Amino acid sequence: MIDTHIHIDEEAYAMDREEVIARQREAGVEAMIVPGVNAKSIEGILDVCQKHKGYCFPALGFHPQDVFPDDYKEQWRIIEEAIRLHSEEIVAIGEIGLDYHYDTTYKEGQQEIFQRQLDLAQELDLPVMIHNRDATEDTLRILKSQIAKAPLRGVVHCFNGSKEVAKQILEMGLYLGIGGVLTFKNCKLFETLEVVPLERIVLETDGPYLAPTPHRGERNESRLMIFVVQRLAEIYHITPEEVISITSSNAKKLFFV
Repeated sequence: MIDTHIHIDEEAYAMDREEVIARQREAGVEAMIVPGVNAKSIEGILDVCQKHKGYCFPALGFHPQDVFPDDYKEQWRIIEEAIRLHSEEIVAIGEIGLDYHYDTTYKEGQQEIFQRQLDLAQELDLPVMIHNRDATEDTLRILKSQIAKAPLRGVVHCFNGSKEVAKQILEMGLYLGIGGVLTFKNCKLFETLEVVPLERIVLETDGPYLAPTPHRGERNESRLMIFVVQRLAEIYHITPEEVISITSSNAKKLFFV
């Protein structure tokens, strides 16, 4: 299993981070990708990935919830500089995107930073890790506009949308990141996956968040993706081993080729 999205650098893992990483190795997790969210996260991400080089892989980006009008231009300057400086080391630009869930005050700023990061990803030929929450229309519009200008590789992280939205994402050549939400009791995502080939899915946790059932509410870890694997095996009528093989191959094609 490859965890394509875990915030292992965050405070939730501070007390036992080394033990957590060792536990994932022992459980058969092959690799972990650690996304950035703001300028402050850069140092911690690079540090943990350097300590676990070849196992933890860094991504750097500007999360939409961290885009505030008083400092976003300076934050972006720092993040862009870091992305360019470490472009041979990072495996993606992310976590980027739009989030209108709590506040729509900074929509224009979010869209500006999203577009700038997509431009940079295309310039540097890096994949993107896309966050979309309550902003699907604008997210799809911006992505389609960008792809019309130049090729773009990436994944829509923590996907939980409709069949129609999934089809549009697939048509753009992007992958879907599937995690613990798939195991939740009232989740209808399995219906959407009827139109999604397993070859376009990568596994993720979004740890420490969104732990799968039966660990919902606990701190998430990469090894718990096995519950997502089991659910995907049921949906696609194949073995868990086949799910792991296919999704790991997908992750390698997207991030490591």
